[in-house]
Amino acid sequence: MSPRPLGICLGVVLLLLTAPAAGALAEPSADTFVNSLEMAFVRIPAGDFVMGSPVDEPNRDLSEMQHRVRISKPFFIQTTEVTLRQWRMIMGRKMLFGRKGSGMMPVTGVSWHDCREFLQRLNARGEGRYRLPTEAEWEYACRAETTSAYSWGDRIDCEKAMYANSPMKTNECVSLNRDTGMPVNGPARVGSYAPNPWGLYDMHGNVWEWCSDWLADYGTTGAVDPAGPDRGDLRVKRGGSWFGWGPACRSANRAGTHPASRLDTTGFRLVLEVE
Repeated sequence: MSPRPLGICLGVVLLLLTAPAAGALAEPSADTFVNSLEMAFVRIPAGDFVMGSPVDEPNRDLSEMQHRVRISKPFFIQTTEVTLRQWRMIMGRKMLFGRKGSGMMPVTGVSWHDCREFLQRLNARGEGRYRLPTEAEWEYACRAETTSAYSWGDRIDCEKAMYANSPMKTNECVSLNRDTGMPVNGPARVGSYAPNPWGLYDMHGNVWEWCSDWLADYGTTGAVDPAGPDRGDLRVKRGGSWFGWGPACRSANRAGTHPASRLDTTGFRLVLEVE
């Protein structure tokens, strides 16, 4: 087996080793925080960025109209997707239908409503205020001050993200994944690829991630802390997945799914609000 997944996961492992015992609450540092469920977070600074994609970006969608957005407050965002172990610590095995797997695999098959129930239970522990990221926060964190299609550049790469990993559908990365000991026809353990410049793993690929917003067209002018419309039909999800093609993993790519849908390609990560 290739050492690549283990070596790249080292940063996540070192951060998790600082986690407090169950029931304890660590004090957030200036940059990082680990809660009692061993969820690691990185502090994202307030700032401005251009959301959406330029007209010459390959495979862009017309809905990705560029506009300036200001994130007015810093926030903590989880360095990885929520894992099976973290889900089970809050929810038991509810709604996972006995699914087996490593505790470090991203939880999938959870609807937007399931995520909301998870958050209600987590927040009831009194260890901070957690929520899903807004679509703008998600793209801001994904880009990490980059302007390219992906945080590493303008070309997708099977060695940099988990995508096109289905022998039955999009199989561009299947051979490489088999050769390097990565799982085939499913996601990878969280943190199996290098993080973006802000220390966030799997923002491109692995599993789609629910956001808090209803899917809608962007406004025509700049915005401060946009949170989407008050109602809609589909909830936003971002990042692409192991099942789909590379361009779906672009920083600006948008997708929407019915909030009751439970898909093997979809999970989530959390935001911790800064007091």
